Amino acid sequence: MAQDENFPGTGAAATPAPQREEINLRTSLDRHVNSAGAAISWLALAAMAISVWEVIMRYVFDSPTSWVHETVVFLIACIFALGGPVALARDKHIRIRVIYDAVSPAVRRVFDVINSVVTLLFTIGISYAAYVMFWRASHNPAGNWQLERSGTSWNPPFPALTKAVILIAVALMMLQAFLHVIHAVRGSTAPGKKEGAQ
Repeated sequence: MAQDENFPGTGAAATPAPQREEINLRTSLDRHVNSAGAAISWLALAAMAISVWEVIMRYVFDSPTSWVHETVVFLIACIFALGGPVALARDKHIRIRVIYDAVSPAVRRVFDVINSVVTLLFTIGISYAAYVMFWRASHNPAGNWQLERSGTSWNPPFPALTKAVILIAVALMMLQAFLHVIHAVRGSTAPGKKEGAQ
């Protein structure tokens, strides 16, 4: 069998490894969020590590913990919440591009403006809802600062902290969306598309 010079030890018909997809970031804020995404991803490893610790403590030393389950749930919730700004920065939210890819660059710009404005309005709405949710989780009925707690034997303030992370995430997405509106109105080429590309 003939050797492929690009892939030693394989046949000529071997399929080359897929190239890493290029990430197009529109703004400076998107670049910072994308960089932070790499750090946020380590929370998954932390959640896995303490889950392993719980298994060892429970089944090897017969000494189960009272804090692992709630901590893992909190870490995973943070990953999901902060994944929103990262996906928005990378322009990786789910969408259907059949019409977008079929029209001219000029029409794409119009679509970009409309999409960015709708996204901004949506993030304004969910930011307000997240603020109300966090306020209720961080203040008692008298209006004094009092973090909502889980109510378990450990009783951490994770419910309030989770809502704080959600508020930060959606407020960040609102700021990103605002900058994306400016980017689209200025007529910059949509991410991943070169001017005149078919």
